[in-house]
This record gives sequence, C-alpha cells and structure tokens, in this order.
Amino acid sequence: MIAPPNPSVGCAVVSASGQLIGQGHTQQAGGPHAEIMALRDAAAGGYSVAGATVYVTLEPCSHHGRTGPCCDALIAAGIAKVVATNTDPNPLVSGQGFARLRAAGVTVEVLPADHPLAIESRELNIGFFSRMIRKTPWVRMKIAASLDGQTALNNGASQWITSEPARADGHAWRARACAVLTGIGTVLADNPVLNVRLVDTPRQPHLVIVDSQLETPLDASFFIAGRTCYMYAAVPNDVKKAALEARGATVIYMPGLTPGTESKVDLNAMLLDLAKREINELHLEAGHKLNGSFVREGLVDEFLLYLAPKLLGMGQGMLNFGPLTQMDEAINLSFQSVERVGPDLRVVARLPGRDQF
Repeated sequence: MIAPPNPSVGCAVVSASGQLIGQGHTQQAGGPHAEIMALRDAAAGGYSVAGATVYVTLEPCSHHGRTGPCCDALIAAGIAKVVATNTDPNPLVSGQGFARLRAAGVTVEVLPADHPLAIESRELNIGFFSRMIRKTPWVRMKIAASLDGQTALNNGASQWITSEPARADGHAWRARACAVLTGIGTVLADNPVLNVRLVDTPRQPHLVIVDSQLETPLDASFFIAGRTCYMYAAVPNDVKKAALEARGATVIYMPGLTPGTESKVDLNAMLLDLAKREINELHLEAGHKLNGSFVREGLVDEFLLYLAPKLLGMGQGMLNFGPLTQMDEAINLSFQSVERVGPDLRVVARLPGRDQF
C-alpha cells in the first residue's frame, strides 16, 4: 500500500450486524482514496452501507485536492459511525473532516495517540506526518557495511559487502520512499542507477542528486525516461544546467548562505524545498562524506544499517564527522529493531524524539 505523496490509508466498512462488507486502500496520487475504494467494494458486493461503521487509519479528507472530500462521500452514503486512528496532520484537513461528519450526525471516534493502532498507522505514514508538521521529509540514511564498520575497501571496491537477501530488503525500503538521494561522489565512483529492481513496485521513487558544481556526466546511468530527477547545485553553470535539463533533470541552485559555505549545497534548505515538492520519505544512499554532512548538520532522523559478518580492516567508513573530543558529544540513538536478513543484520535506529509529532 504505497501511495506517495498521499498518505497510505486503509479503510474497512462493517455493517450494523458486524459483517465486513467493504475494504480498500488509497490509490496513487489522483486516484480514489481508501474510503471511496471501500464504498465501491461494498457496492460491488451488493451491500448497502446505510447505518454501517467505517474504520479508517486517517481522518477522512474534507478538501478538494486531486479528488473530492471523502467525508462528504461517507455522509452521502449514509454511514452512521467513523472510527479513525489519527487526525490528519494536513492543515487543509486537520479536524475539519471530523467536524463535517459530526455536523451531519455521524458519530466519530478517534483513538488516543498512544493506542497501538494509532502508533502503527503513524509509523506507516511517518514521512507524511513529518512533511505536514515539520515541513521537511523524514530522512532515512541507508548504509551497508562490514561488522567493523567499513562500507568499501581502501581501493573503493564495495560490491558486494552484504548478501542478496539484504540487498533485496534494501530495495524494498527504497520502494517505500518518495525519493532516493545520493551525492556526486557516488555518481562519479559507481555510476549507479538507483532505481528499485529487486522487488516489485508500482512506482519508481524520484531521484535527488547533490552536485555542488554540476559535475554529473550527461551519460550517467541514473537518467531514466519518465523518472523525476532533482539536482541541487551551489555553483552556477547555466550551460551545464541546460544540458542536464535536456536529459530530464530539474536543476536547482541552492548555495549555502553563510560565509565559507557558498560552494556547497545548503542541505537544510534543500530538505525544505523537497517537502514543497511533496517528498515524504527521503532515502539516502550516499558516501561517507555526504553522510557525514547530513549527520553533522543534524538532518538524519533514522538509520537503516545492514551489517555483514565480515571484517574488512582498513577501508572506507560509514560517515565522516567530528572528530569529537569527549564522550558526551556522541550522537545517541535508540534501536527500533535488530533482525537477521539472510546472513546479515538489519539495524534500524533513530535519534530519540524525532518521531514525536
């Protein structure tokens, strides 16, 4: 159920007698929302929804966006009660859907924020909540490394540190993101495609390239027809910009504004811009330098680490920042999960409090 930039929402319709008579989930942007799909499912089964209860994982929308208001459709259908896990964080909705339902005589129940189902549905849409409330995407940094923390050998060789199951799992995380980001160092060293290949997906995530001086080759492998590609630069080069845009990229100049940073992309401003472009989850797959910059500037929310049972010794690390001078300067994380994927470990860790919207 991947619907970016829409939130992923599920809906079930239960008759007054307690029978499940319809269910659905939100389609791709511009398509029907979960409530409409569930009502259609009930109608296709020959069921009347009058007096039924709707269970939905997010407040029914109340505004005209790419589709009409779902709360109006529920009212028109004769729904008696709506049970929702969360209020929509979108300021265009945020309580207004519930208000319109109640004004029409529909009973509305919203689960407490600490209810397990409320937490689970927020997790499913953590990027959407981040974009609506913080005005930036949820930033997830993916790293594949050896057990001693090396992402490549000293000569740059990195294929393959982790196993095929871990690589497929990484592609599943790519698939759920709105966009995949990398830096010019990775583009020049590896010429990656950075699409989803190892799992089925209804859509390819957008691509974001941080390329301060527009060094990207015009024949880079990541140029795929029809895929949205945003390139952020700091040093103007309008000739190269035109050539890259002829390949389908959108080039945005976003230099640092403080003295000494003018030749580097302003990463925080870039995140704000990506949110305006409806990016919910941003999936980073970059080298140790750009990784270090994101961590140093406090822009990473979550780490997705794949650790292989290998020791590589001297090589290239996960990220460069610091050096720190005392232990209390360390960046503390909290483990969300630690699981085996094939022979490897998948560790998901977050900065404490970043998911408290």
